[in-house]
Amino acid sequence: MLRPHTLLALAVLVPAGALMAQDSPRYGRDKFRQLDQELPTPNTYRTASGAPGHQYWQQKADYDIQVELDDAKQTVTGSETVTYHNLSPDRLDYLWLQLDQNMRAKDSDTHKIRTGTLGDSLSIEGLQRMLDVFDGGFRITSVTDLSGKALPYTINKTMLRIDLPRTLMPGQTIQFKVSWWYPVNDRNKYGGRSGYEYFPDEDNYLYTIAQFYPRMALYADYQGWQHKQFLGRGEFTLTFGDFKVAITAPADHIVAATGVLQNPN
Repeated sequence: MLRPHTLLALAVLVPAGALMAQDSPRYGRDKFRQLDQELPTPNTYRTASGAPGHQYWQQKADYDIQVELDDAKQTVTGSETVTYHNLSPDRLDYLWLQLDQNMRAKDSDTHKIRTGTLGDSLSIEGLQRMLDVFDGGFRITSVTDLSGKALPYTINKTMLRIDLPRTLMPGQTIQFKVSWWYPVNDRNKYGGRSGYEYFPDEDNYLYTIAQFYPRMALYADYQGWQHKQFLGRGEFTLTFGDFKVAITAPADHIVAATGVLQNPN
């Protein structure tokens, strides 16, 4: 009489064991395994020593950015001309850009994975943060070529894909323009590494601005395009390039940024 129950137990245990095997990590299972079994196989792009190989390449993206801070509305408005150099051996039919500010949009995946705890008490500020949802993120107003002709593009949360009118061949360069604006978040309410702080006694704002422009995603030999969603924790590798940035801010503001100031007077 016990045999049917035994068979049923085995039927349940077998899938459970298979599930555990699927969840086992691919790497790092043996702390004493030799590194040459963990690291990828050397190739012409990346040598076994970790140095670049004789066919190593990396893409280049140059930016000419004009950006303006509206202190009355707490918004940033900008436009950019991007010059993208395809130094890879691959043909590219589309380009990916990162829209990091979109992690602050109401439909962002960041809100869906965020966890927290409820204690015995809740402050007024905490309750306000729960009820007052900030709808941030880039508002892309145009994506065009240099002549002003619209380029087809698709926004997937924190990523934007531009479908090129013709294939970008190895060694070729393409230029395009992007225009945008976005509302700046209140750091005291919503946190984050960037945003504004309001000082009521002086009736003024202090701004910390980061991730303020759409930027090229990485295209590399080891993964192709990096188009994973940005969730606000850590940041992805970016493409190197040259920057020319013109910042318009109120006359009574002091601007601190990296780079070499071109108009000190």
